[in-house]
Amino acid sequence: MDRKTYTFDEAFKASLDYFTGDELAAKVWVNKYALKDAFGNIYEESPNDMHHRLASEIARVEKKYPNPLSEQELFDLFDHFRYIVPQGSPMTGIGNDYQIASLSNCFVIGLDGQADSYGAIIRIDEEQVQLMKRRGGVGHDLSHIRPKGSPVKNSALTSTGLVPFMERYSNSTREVAQDGRRGALMLSVSIKHPDSEAFIDAKMTEGKVTGANVSVKIDDDFMNAAVNGGTYKQQYPIDSDSPVYVKDIDASGLWKKIIHNAWKSAEPGVLFWDTILRESVPDCYADLGFRTVSTNPCGEIPLCPYDSCRLLAINLYSYVVNPFTPDAYFDYDLFKKHVGLAQRIMDDIIDLESEKIEMILAKIDSDPESMEVRQTERHLWEKIQRKTLQGRRTGVGITAEGDMIAALGLRYGTEEATDCAELIQKTLALAAYRSSVMLAKERGAFEIFDAKREEKNPFINRLREADPALYEDMLKYGRRNIACLTIAPTGTTSLMTQTTSGIEPVFLPVYKRRRKVNPNDSEARVDFVDETGDAFEEYIVFHHKFVTWMQANGYSASKKYTQEEVEELVAKSPYYKATSNDVDWLQKVRMQGRIQKWVDHSISVTINLPADVTEDVRRTLAELHNRGYKLALGSSSKNAKFILEKVQLLDAFDAISDGTNITKSKPDPEVFLRAAEFLGEKPEDCYVVEDAYAGIDAAKSAGMQAVGIGIAAGYAAADVKIQSFGELLTLGA
Repeated sequence: MDRKTYTFDEAFKASLDYFTGDELAAKVWVNKYALKDAFGNIYEESPNDMHHRLASEIARVEKKYPNPLSEQELFDLFDHFRYIVPQGSPMTGIGNDYQIASLSNCFVIGLDGQADSYGAIIRIDEEQVQLMKRRGGVGHDLSHIRPKGSPVKNSALTSTGLVPFMERYSNSTREVAQDGRRGALMLSVSIKHPDSEAFIDAKMTEGKVTGANVSVKIDDDFMNAAVNGGTYKQQYPIDSDSPVYVKDIDASGLWKKIIHNAWKSAEPGVLFWDTILRESVPDCYADLGFRTVSTNPCGEIPLCPYDSCRLLAINLYSYVVNPFTPDAYFDYDLFKKHVGLAQRIMDDIIDLESEKIEMILAKIDSDPESMEVRQTERHLWEKIQRKTLQGRRTGVGITAEGDMIAALGLRYGTEEATDCAELIQKTLALAAYRSSVMLAKERGAFEIFDAKREEKNPFINRLREADPALYEDMLKYGRRNIACLTIAPTGTTSLMTQTTSGIEPVFLPVYKRRRKVNPNDSEARVDFVDETGDAFEEYIVFHHKFVTWMQANGYSASKKYTQEEVEELVAKSPYYKATSNDVDWLQKVRMQGRIQKWVDHSISVTINLPADVTEDVRRTLAELHNRGYKLALGSSSKNAKFILEKVQLLDAFDAISDGTNITKSKPDPEVFLRAAEFLGEKPEDCYVVEDAYAGIDAAKSAGMQAVGIGIAAGYAAADVKIQSFGELLTLGA
C-alpha cells in the first residue's frame, strides 16, 4: 500500500500550525524527525503523526507484558511534547521501516584483552565506521595503545604513539556523513598513559583531530599530586604491576596545561575516572563484561564495550501548576506517575532496539559482499544485541529545568532553586528505580542481577537510605534495568518543547534575530549588512516561557517594546540575573553536584566561567597607558561594553568601536577605521593586535600595522608576531 507523502512546504506549514507559529521548531522537526525514506520523501505531516507512530509501536510491545499501556495512553504522554519526549534515534527510528538503523543514540566499543596491535586498532576503526553509518555516535578509549617510541617487533621498530591514531579515528568520523551531518566521536585516554600530554595537546594544532571530542581520564592520585605540588607516575601498560615504561611528571604543570587548553580550544574534557567507577552501578558487574571504559560523545553516559544508550527526556515545566503566579506549585504526584511510565517506555524501547538489530543482521546477511567482508559488522551487532538484552540499560532524563525553576517563582543559581532541583531529581530517581523493580516483578530482572554485588555501591545505598521499602522490594524482585538515569543535552528537543535545555538556565529571555531582506525593497528595513553585502532586518524575539510570564502578569506580548522597556520587563521577571551569563559558575557546579547524587550515569551541562582577564593583560594595558598610548577596542560584537564591564576593563580603553556603530564585520576594515577615528589618529599610525586571520586582514585593509597573537601569530600576513600580550611592551623598545 502506497503511503501518502508530503512536500517540505506542506509539512512545514502543518508543523508551523502545530507549534503555533514557531518557525525554528517547525523546521527542526521537519528536517530532523519527520519520517522519511532514503530519497527524501516525507511521510508525516506534523509531530501529531510522529507521536501516533511512536505510540503505536510501543503499544505493540506493551501487549507482550502484563497490564499493557494503550496506544491512546501513550499518545497522551507524547502529544505536543508535553510530558515524555523520546530523544534522537528513538524519535526518528521507532516505527521507521524506511531506514535500517539502531535506536541507540551512542555506543562505546573496545576489544577485550591486549588490543595494542595494528589489527586491533584497525578493527576498532572499522567498528566505529559501521556504527556511524547506522546513525550512532561512538566512544572508545586509547589507553591500550603503547606510547611513542616504544619498541615493537615489526619493521617499524618503534611505536608512533597515540596521536596518529587519534587523527585516523577523527578522519573516519568526518568521512562517514549521515544526511550531510558527520558522526560523533569521543576519544579518551588515562592520565596515567605516558602519551597523555600529547593527547591533551593534539587539538591545539589547527586542522588536526577535528572530527572527535577528546577527554582525559583523571584519577585520584593525579589530582592529589596536582593539588599538593607533587610528582605523578605514568606507566605503560597503565594497569600493570610490572610496567615496561615508567616516568615521573609534574602533576601541577600538566593540570595547568589541561586548564589552558580547555580555555583555548574547549578541550580536553575531564573525566574524574575513579569517581565514575566508584559510583557506577554497572561496574558492580565489571568482571561480567560491564567494566566502564569510556563515554558517549557528549560525556553523559559512561559505558562498557558494546553497550549503548537510548534517551528520553521528561519535560519538567509541564508539572508546574499555575506557572509564574503566586499560586504556582510542582505536581509531584503526577510527576512520579509519569516517571514510572517513562521508565516502562524505555524498557519497551529496548525490545524495539533488539528488533532493529535483527533487521540490521538480516540486511548484513543479504548484502552481496563476501562473508569475509561482512563478518566484522555482523559480529559487532551480535555483541551489541547481547549486551543490550543482558543489562537493559536505559537513559531517562529531564529538560526544562531552567523554565521550571522560573515558573515556580525561584531564581536559577540561588540556594533555594538548587534545593528544589535536587528534590525533584531525587524524586525522579526513586520513582524510576521503583518502576524498574515493578517491571522486574512483571517481566523479570536483568539477566545478571545480583543484589550482593551492589550492596556497597554508593548510589544504591543512597536509594536504600531514602526509601528502605524500595530497597527491600529490589532484594525480593530484582531490577529490570542495570542502570536507568542520565541527563543528556536536549538542544533540538528543547526547541520542540519550547523550553530551556536540560538543566541549563535560560540563555537569554529576550534576544535579537536577523532576517535577510532585499535591500532594493522600499518596504524593507535594513539594520545590518554583513561582510558579503547581504542585508538583514533585526527583530526582537522573546523566549517562549518569558511570554507566558508576561501574559500571567498582565503584560502584552504583541506590543512593540523599546529596548529600555524590554530591560524593565526582564528586571521584573524571575529570569532577571538568571541567564547563562549571569549565574555564578561555582553555584552551578554545586547544583550539578547535588543533582548528580541522584543520577546513576552523568550529566551533560555547560559551565560558563567568568571572562577573567589575566594579570598579564591588565598590567600591559596599564603600562601602555602610562607610556602615553591611546587604546581602543575593535569588535563586531554588540556586547563588547557589557563584557568589559564584567571583567572590569572598560576604563582601560579610550574608545570602543563595536557592533553598535558599525555595519560590516571583519575582514572589512570598518571596525578599525572607526576606532582610529574615535581616537583622533591616522590609520597608518595605529597598531592592531589580533588573534584571528580575519582580524589581521581587516587591519591590513585599514592600512594599519597588524600584530598577530595566538593562532594569528602563525599568519604570514601579520607584520609582527608575539606569543604573549606582554610582548607588546617590547615593540617600541
